[in-house]
Amino acid sequence: MSIELPTPRGNLTPNRPLDSLTWLRVGGPADWLFQPADAEDLAAFLRDLDPAVPVFPMGVGSNLIVRDGGIRGVVIRLGRGFNTIDFSDGIVIAGAAALDAHVARKAADQGLDLTFLRTIPGSIGGAVRMNAGCYGSYVADHLIDATAITRQGETLTLTPEELRFGYRHSQLPDGAVLTSARLRAEAGDPSALHAKMEDQLARRDATQPTKERSAGSTFRNPAGFSSTGRADDTHELKAWKLIDEAGLRGYRLGGAQMSEKHPNFLLNADGATAAELEALGELVRERVRRNAGQELQWEVIRVGEPAAAPAL
Repeated sequence: MSIELPTPRGNLTPNRPLDSLTWLRVGGPADWLFQPADAEDLAAFLRDLDPAVPVFPMGVGSNLIVRDGGIRGVVIRLGRGFNTIDFSDGIVIAGAAALDAHVARKAADQGLDLTFLRTIPGSIGGAVRMNAGCYGSYVADHLIDATAITRQGETLTLTPEELRFGYRHSQLPDGAVLTSARLRAEAGDPSALHAKMEDQLARRDATQPTKERSAGSTFRNPAGFSSTGRADDTHELKAWKLIDEAGLRGYRLGGAQMSEKHPNFLLNADGATAAELEALGELVRERVRRNAGQELQWEVIRVGEPAAAPAL
């Protein structure tokens, strides 16, 4: 893609393959990958970038399929300048690139309970964007506000009301890049909070394919909520149960597979392409639709273009 780009202080890499940056290890190249030095660098770059050039903010790639043809435009990936974790009067201030698990652990050290974040893969920016949650808690329950930079280079402070949180959903302004979030947390005993997280990790490892290449839960629960982890949790209209009942636990298509351990986890089991992963996901949706009359919605974000057809 022949475009004139601003000259930032951060790293700007042309034709950058994205497979190594996603947990599923698939995806073609981005026309450009921009890793800003800090918020000012990001704001200046977005302000001076041709508005016709698309941008895609990318986290740590934990909930993402990049198609084999790659992404046109500029992919923005935040790094060290955006991964700070600070505390002030019981409030957690986390950069968008800070890993959810790190935020949970650091908060516990301070006697602050954000333990629900411990088992959520990804970073705080993605957690805000998707209103991530588990064990009955969601980002929306804790967010005070989030900071974002718009395509015009302006800095916005967004409240939960402005983000219009829903199940696995928020409404960010088009093209805006989240840079930080402020979270409220209840006080707790640090040792008890760490013990709680160890229990959560043990339960996750017992029920999810944590050693495999996956992107976490593939489909949203038609029930409209995450597993609560409580004894009275219902599994009716949970995506994993609908997939299991459709006979697709462990089902394979090329190198892609629905996990034997947890059938709502889509795995790169053996050198899968993005096309194979997406095709298996669509096959699952069709089988569940026929078997249960339920329309599964993707939770994994799919972006980019398919690979070009070979010349005849």
